[in-house]
Amino acid sequence: MSKQVAILISGGGSNMVALAQSMTGDHPARPVLVLANNADAGGLQKASDMGIATAVVDHRPFGKDRAAFEAALTRTLEQARPDIICLAGFMRVLGTEFVTRWQGKILNIHPSLLPKYKGLHTHARAIEAGDDQAGCSVHLVTAELDGGPVLGQARVPVFPDDTPDTLAARVLPMEHRLYPEVLRRFAAGDQTVVNLS
Repeated sequence: MSKQVAILISGGGSNMVALAQSMTGDHPARPVLVLANNADAGGLQKASDMGIATAVVDHRPFGKDRAAFEAALTRTLEQARPDIICLAGFMRVLGTEFVTRWQGKILNIHPSLLPKYKGLHTHARAIEAGDDQAGCSVHLVTAELDGGPVLGQARVPVFPDDTPDTLAARVLPMEHRLYPEVLRRFAAGDQTVVNLS
């Protein structure tokens, strides 16, 4: 019996596409929903074109009431009954209540080598720190921002003339390799850490 995966996005959905395309053949999971927090997310059309159900829970009408937004998210997710939720460029911080409701089922990809550079502007911060390596991490989501157990990392070199944009462009293809690999293992019950370089 395949695990059911819901993928949460906010934008173009390139990681969503990589995940969805990987879930074929003998993969232990299948995508059942792509959910965005705004109707303009380009990934919604891509998901629809791939035959995946889509939904929108716009955060804006909820204002600062994060609990009400997350309750609406949960109601929409519960209709799809996912076994796993993949955050793929979902640009909303999720609160304790939501994370607790889906404890142990939420994966996120973050564009740094955690525990370094939690939060935003990760590539600029890696360059400013003089790091010779950067990359991305897939982790289990806990109530601590970007703080859950790391299940996989991919590394790329940082070059002396890098800008945040050139570094991001080097990391993104590694995200598209790493996230599907971690999801495949996670869906099969294997939390062995994946390392790519």
